[in-house]
Amino acid sequence: MNEEGAPTNLVDLIGRLSEPPEPPPISLVPQTAGWWVLGALLFFALAFGVWRFLLRWRGDAYRRAALNELAWAADDPAAIATILRRAALAAYPRDEVAGLAGADWIAFLRETGSFPEAAGPILVRAPYAPGGDAGTLREAGERWIRTHRRAA
Repeated sequence: MNEEGAPTNLVDLIGRLSEPPEPPPISLVPQTAGWWVLGALLFFALAFGVWRFLLRWRGDAYRRAALNELAWAADDPAAIATILRRAALAAYPRDEVAGLAGADWIAFLRETGSFPEAAGPILVRAPYAPGGDAGTLREAGERWIRTHRRAA
């Protein structure tokens, strides 16, 4: 050090350095309104998607119940015919479905879903003459339950 008390060499100068103060923490909160608007839009879009999913899931409860009953029906054509009728009554207005029989009933199933033509005669005879190819009827019924279009 010299006579004024000032350091004269580099080591003394470095010794007098002090640590700079720490900067304040950086906030993760968006600073502009655009991010708030985007966040709100994303939240509402997600909420709308969940709401639509829940509506669809609740609306398809009759399908899940019919498929479960179809699994229990095994190869009983009369039970399969009853399950198809109940599923149709749950999905469509009663006045459109309840009075259908025979060829009209098969035509309705073919128009509303992918019901194969070969399963039609088996379905028409099912309540009155058990037997026939119940496996084909069961597969056709399962396909119709899964793929038919619901009434608006």
